[in-house]
Amino acid sequence: MSKVLIIEDEETLALKLADKLRSEGFTVVTAGDGEDGLEKVREVLPDLIVLDIMLPRLDGLSLTRIVRRDTATSHIPIIMLTARGTEVDKIVGLESGADDYVVKPFALGEFLARVRAVMRRAPGTPGATDEMSSNDLRLSLTGRRLFKDTREIKLSNKEFDLLTELMRNKGVVLSRDLILTKVWGYDYFVDKRTVDVHIRWLREKIEDDPSNPRRIVTVRGVGYRFED
Repeated sequence: MSKVLIIEDEETLALKLADKLRSEGFTVVTAGDGEDGLEKVREVLPDLIVLDIMLPRLDGLSLTRIVRRDTATSHIPIIMLTARGTEVDKIVGLESGADDYVVKPFALGEFLARVRAVMRRAPGTPGATDEMSSNDLRLSLTGRRLFKDTREIKLSNKEFDLLTELMRNKGVVLSRDLILTKVWGYDYFVDKRTVDVHIRWLREKIEDDPSNPRRIVTVRGVGYRFED
């Protein structure tokens, strides 16, 4: 049974979300402020974190960055809740390490659909697939192995994590900041050029012509996009 941690200081909303999730078979833990929420993240190790951005004692953006920097919790998917729905707010939330961003007010049905979608994408959670593929590439998530046709291609841990994130978001442009958040946990001592170096190494291993990449495409001034 999947565990969801809700970190929300609006008690009425937290109760509604908890009741909805429990009715769908989830185990739910709640916290009313950021510091209590962070303690419960480390204690419970939930399968999903749902948190408000504007929290007392420790705000949601800061909490997310802490979770992403800790190797014990960096894999946990996060859905942010906020009353601020501008494009800039969404970008800030996602680049802090959130997997999805829900703007208040929202319908409980939409919220539940977002929860299920995020958890399907997260390795090791119910509904998550063990493999991802693209043409002649096949990525085994639990085995952490990459095959091109029948030939295995050796990847470093970071190369594997980077390719996984790119393939999981096929057709979507990922900024260097977002890649750092997802793959490196946004270690502020890591230069953004590290992403470019790892992209180059990946291209040398999976592209038919690394000088003219067709799988990992550069979007100038933004980042990278994986194409089928």
